[in-house]
Amino acid sequence: MDIKSYLKDKQGLVDAFFKTYFSRQQHPPVLQEAMLYSLFAGGKRIRPILALAAYETCGGNPRDIVPYASTLELIHTYSLIHDDLPAMDNDDLRRGKPTNHKIYGEAIAILAGDALLTEAFSILSDATLSSKVSVAHLMGALREIALASGLDGMVAGQVQDMLSENREPDGETLQFIHSHKTGALLRASVRIGPILYGSSQTSLDALTAYGDNIGLAFQVIDDILDIEGDTEEMGKTAGSDEKINKMTYPRLYGLKRSKEIARNLVADAKAALSVFSSEADSLREIADYLLTRRN
Repeated sequence: MDIKSYLKDKQGLVDAFFKTYFSRQQHPPVLQEAMLYSLFAGGKRIRPILALAAYETCGGNPRDIVPYASTLELIHTYSLIHDDLPAMDNDDLRRGKPTNHKIYGEAIAILAGDALLTEAFSILSDATLSSKVSVAHLMGALREIALASGLDGMVAGQVQDMLSENREPDGETLQFIHSHKTGALLRASVRIGPILYGSSQTSLDALTAYGDNIGLAFQVIDDILDIEGDTEEMGKTAGSDEKINKMTYPRLYGLKRSKEIARNLVADAKAALSVFSSEADSLREIADYLLTRRN
């Protein structure tokens, strides 16, 4: 499989949906402009692609769930806008461009994030967007994404991340931060594939294990890139974690051990797919791609 072509093709499906969905001019224009500024700032669409690949692994046509998979990118983008704010990480760059609040101000940035999050659930509650997905399965996916995004997922991880700045790192807290702030939405991205398809419990369990490992590996690799990466290549300021004394894997375990942990997590993710044959090759290739990514 040519994974780069696969990723480009699936990214194209997501981007095409967004361009159509947001083609209607909203009022006031600055809100939509701010939303689309961050939404089209160069994201790789990894979360929607994982959902599409998982659905495909279960036997479905990924085109049938593009609207629902795309909501993961809306939620991810909202979280980045808010994460970059002065009250949180206070970042000036995101994907090689000035962060949203640097262009539109803090108030509009907050509201653009709010609108992206809310619009995601508007899409997820619209059963007319795909004739191939039952209402029951759609509601299951909606709940999955809600749990991963809020009090039991991403928001909890973000709060613990901020509370842990300038504290001595410990494994339990670090695991909580990474599995919630980043891992929860990535796990949900994989799980909504079998949920929307109505797969067997065996398939759901296998894909959940894959998602758990991929979710944690993704953030461990992010921690490593913050030290070894290049600002221009990553599109965000290198060394920002160290600057605000964040709790990270390299800070607790060192770079060498952190890289080993990331490799082991990816290996475990791929091993979890043993119940599938070649239909899961896209997910296997994505796991390897995430391990070697540079941004």
